Amino acid sequence: MHIGLFIPCYIDQFYPQVGIATLELLEKQGLRVSYPLEQTCCGQPMANSGFEHLTADCSKNFIRNFERFDYIVCPSGSCALHIKEHVHDDQSEEKAVSIRKRVYELTEFLTDVIQLKSLSAKFPHRVGLHQSCHGLRGLHLAQMSELVAPKYSKPEQLLKLVDGLELIQLDRQDECCGFGGTFSVFEEAVSVKMGQDRMADHLKNGAEYITGADMSCLMHLEGLLKRDNSSMNVIHIAEILNSKA
Repeated sequence: MHIGLFIPCYIDQFYPQVGIATLELLEKQGLRVSYPLEQTCCGQPMANSGFEHLTADCSKNFIRNFERFDYIVCPSGSCALHIKEHVHDDQSEEKAVSIRKRVYELTEFLTDVIQLKSLSAKFPHRVGLHQSCHGLRGLHLAQMSELVAPKYSKPEQLLKLVDGLELIQLDRQDECCGFGGTFSVFEEAVSVKMGQDRMADHLKNGAEYITGADMSCLMHLEGLLKRDNSSMNVIHIAEILNSKA
């Protein structure tokens, strides 16, 4: 099994430790992992802003970099979903379809593909799990609370394998943080208020850390926490799962 590591551009630029933690976590499972050096932005920011027709070169570059791998793993739900639903190639759509079937968000890959059952990780802290919208409603990483259906959560399943971690219960477990990519730019006031509500839920229930599978949402919350001089921090789930025992 050969894994292609897809690291979104914003993680590469602002949170490289998340990419490193993802690589180390996958390698600890005995997997062969490679990082294509010519990968760039997947095109999601343009598509979200109504310019999907300008993402053709991004898609072609992605296919060129990742077509040789058995699986493509990404520590970002929104970027993984973009590839799954929006990568096309007008010259070779067959390759695009194949790529879309092989892309997995990290927690999805760990639970569904290799079916991870144990970890050596240790993280003795009270942690709140933020279920990002792309992961929840697009990738179905967890059950939506408005549905009368059995509860499940792939990120929560993995966090329960971590020694010493206390997962807190939130009042509104799958509420949006307000980031939404370019939404946070065009609707700044609404975005900030939604983020503050999300922070308040975690603070009320005693979280030391907010974690999640999408660093973009965590980046939004981190900015708000810093402005409030809060002692609460954000941390990507890959960093927790890769933490040293």
